[in-house]
Amino acid sequence: MPQIPEKIHELTVGQLAARSGVAVSALHFYEAKGLISSRRTSGNQRRYHRDALRRVAFVRAAQRVGIPLATIREALAELPEERTPTREDWARLSQAWRSELDERISQLNRLRDHLTDCIGCGCLSLDTCVLSNPDDAFGQKSSGSRLLVPHKPTPNPRLNPGNGK
Repeated sequence: MPQIPEKIHELTVGQLAARSGVAVSALHFYEAKGLISSRRTSGNQRRYHRDALRRVAFVRAAQRVGIPLATIREALAELPEERTPTREDWARLSQAWRSELDERISQLNRLRDHLTDCIGCGCLSLDTCVLSNPDDAFGQKSSGSRLLVPHKPTPNPRLNPGNGK
């Protein structure tokens, strides 16, 4: 992994990509989404402050556990510009995500524990189908093997002589 000398306070997009292990296109995407920021040189090249390394790591860690980018952006917006997030920052910001993550873990555990109960038929009225129909919610509303969107007939111009054609 390429080392960046301490005296260098700004990184090119290539240096940031190499050091963070994130593709240049992903860095551009993160910047477009407001997760990281750069300044432009007189030659219109991006330069990132060193704190972008920690911010990218923060984004990647949050993404790995399924936190949406909009939520990550909101969390990073609470930090001062050009300040590297600290361990305390991470603990404070991620605390808000704890209940959401606990619920996901619970759902994944239920999925794992009941995976063999599913016969793969797609039936949404089985009482025990925890995969597609937890607690038989759809079976209480209707029967059938699929949750269907109500069909809206498409107008037939031949049947409607008043359409001007």
